[in-house]
Amino acid sequence: MFSKEFSLSATESSLSLSAATATMAIGTLFIGPLSDKIGRKSIMSFSLLVAAILTIICATTNSWMFIVFLRSLTGLALSGVVAVAMTYIMEEIDPEYVSFCMGLYISGNTIGGFSGRLLSSILAEYFSWNIALIVIGCFSFFSSCLFLYFLPSSKNFHSISINVHKFLKNFYLHFKNPTLFILFVIGFILMGSFITIFNYIGYRLMLPPFFLSPSTIGFLSIIYLTGVYSSPKAGILTHKYSRNNILSISLLLMILGLLITQCNHILMIILGLIIFSGGFFASHSIASSWIGSYAKFAKVQATSLYLFFYYLGSSIFGTCGGFFWFYLKWKGISTFIILVLIFGIFMSFKLKKIK
Repeated sequence: MFSKEFSLSATESSLSLSAATATMAIGTLFIGPLSDKIGRKSIMSFSLLVAAILTIICATTNSWMFIVFLRSLTGLALSGVVAVAMTYIMEEIDPEYVSFCMGLYISGNTIGGFSGRLLSSILAEYFSWNIALIVIGCFSFFSSCLFLYFLPSSKNFHSISINVHKFLKNFYLHFKNPTLFILFVIGFILMGSFITIFNYIGYRLMLPPFFLSPSTIGFLSIIYLTGVYSSPKAGILTHKYSRNNILSISLLLMILGLLITQCNHILMIILGLIIFSGGFFASHSIASSWIGSYAKFAKVQATSLYLFFYYLGSSIFGTCGGFFWFYLKWKGISTFIILVLIFGIFMSFKLKKIK
């Protein structure tokens, strides 16, 4: 819709998402450690409220550059949630249940992603994209207020003064750790692959032989709900089997799903996307909980680095995917992502050797 409204290419219109995830990636590096001083709940609550307000403001403009700018600020605001939420879970939840709870948290993200895409696509088609953003923004503001009211205050949080030298040193030590570095790379691959596929599947399904409408394509976001099952399930399976094995199998499922989407039949495409999404959410659940359990010090900074690479992958892949779409359409997108996922599996094997 942005492509049509503002006469943009697929690559240019992807900036509405890539700009947000780029600033989100940068914000996670700094807001996570800042929460060590200020507190988890206050950072998350403020971030959600600001993001909701910016979304509402975004609906009032018809300037593409201003939309991208506001989306950048929204991403920066939301970094206060993504950088802190996992740390809050690790601090407040019994270690025995952290993997399962992390899976539930990711399931919540899944439901939000599904609801946002579906609701906005329907509202945008029958009203306008402005109305869609206003509704999403208002709903988000209301949800933010509920979050502020219901979230229990931290019981295991202890304020730490910010030491810039130690702050930078911890980043360096985490980055130099072979296990953590591989997990950072896998996070980069995961989110980049997922966003690229769902960014450009809509373009494919609008073309022949499908000719689907935006609202119909929006219903594909129901596939996100596979994460509600696969995320906590992956957390449970890691107690029975090796984390490395479950991670490698999950990445293989993503490749299998992409191969199935090459069929020019809508039901096969949906099946492929379901398998791909299930593998993605399982992989992310394993990798993110692994970071928290492996890091022996400055856990919030280890999580921040993982999220930095995770959302950076979304920004870079999401925009680069436009070039593959322009020249090679869906086969180009799929080949690009499959090669990247194969590299991810190779990295997961190296993880096993290190361990």
